[in-house]
Amino acid sequence: MNWGNKLLLVFAAFGCFILYMVYRCTQTQVDLVSKEYYKDELVYQNVIDGRNNADMLNNNVSVTQDENNVAIQFPEEMRGENVTGSIWFYAPANAKNDLQVALKTNGSLVQQVSKQSLQPGKYTVKISWQEADKKFYTEQSLTISK
Repeated sequence: MNWGNKLLLVFAAFGCFILYMVYRCTQTQVDLVSKEYYKDELVYQNVIDGRNNADMLNNNVSVTQDENNVAIQFPEEMRGENVTGSIWFYAPANAKNDLQVALKTNGSLVQQVSKQSLQPGKYTVKISWQEADKKFYTEQSLTISK
């Protein structure tokens, strides 16, 4: 085999490798944190203000889990207040596992979320709530195991 044929084989192998890599790249699933990231970035100051307000509370929001439920305990300062908001279980590994629920606490300022609605894995629990005209925001890591 002469050097011209060897060179042709190297170019053909390189071309096949590039085509294979292009195929693999098109098969990779890419989930963005948010589908409207530009709009979210414009209102990110609300998140910063909410974190500062949450840091000024006497107690932090706590996220715990037992066999069946995830419990979100709000600070005692929220008792008797009209609290509205949402809880977002953000799964960085797969957007299909995300879960967003409306905030509905019971009399002891606890919200229960069934673990049946969550897939096993790592989550970031993003809690945003509002009391009167004051906004609050906090994040905590959570690992669900079944």
